[in-house]
Amino acid sequence: MIAIPPGSVTLSDRRTRRTWSVELAPYRLGAFPITQARYAQATGRRPSAVDGDLLPVEGVSWWDAVRFCNALSRSEGLTPAYDIHADAEHVEWDIAAAGYRLPTEAEWEHACRAGTAGPRYGPLDEIAWYQHNAHGRVHEVGGKLPNSWGLHDMLGNVWDWCWDVYDAEVYGTYRVLRGGGWADEHWSCRASVRRRSHPNYQVDDVGFRVARSGLV
Repeated sequence: MIAIPPGSVTLSDRRTRRTWSVELAPYRLGAFPITQARYAQATGRRPSAVDGDLLPVEGVSWWDAVRFCNALSRSEGLTPAYDIHADAEHVEWDIAAAGYRLPTEAEWEHACRAGTAGPRYGPLDEIAWYQHNAHGRVHEVGGKLPNSWGLHDMLGNVWDWCWDVYDAEVYGTYRVLRGGGWADEHWSCRASVRRRSHPNYQVDDVGFRVARSGLV
């Protein structure tokens, strides 16, 4: 887990042409996407299409990621961040909890940029696995250069699930994806790009990384 300093980030929505700024307190974010080995250790499951301990887990839904966060928190004696209702249709985030959680999309973009202002934190071929260099498959985490804050694979390899609803007015419960994946063209691998998916969908280029509130 990498300590991420406080700051602000400006987000934008292409449909509404709205922009908004978010002020962020310090938090921690996983240096890598969750690997298959770590996912299996916490859940006993290996859902990925391609097997490999150091490959990022993929084929996991947003709900799978939320449940993983709670399982990991309990395994380390931390208060789970999420209260999943008995009907498994609703979840509430306890922002005071010390446990693991998904980053908000503002936290994700702030961490991805790592103080930079451009679309990427480095030359794309040096920092990301994407359509041009991934040879049609996912790759082990950490194989490309990190950003200046020590975060690997923020762009490319697998998309990251975020906590946020994408656009409730049009897409209902669809959640935000960030970062681009191994099958994407270069224009999808940018710090500002937003994608959406239904929280129950499991896709072979979608994974996640975990966050924790505060710096301790």
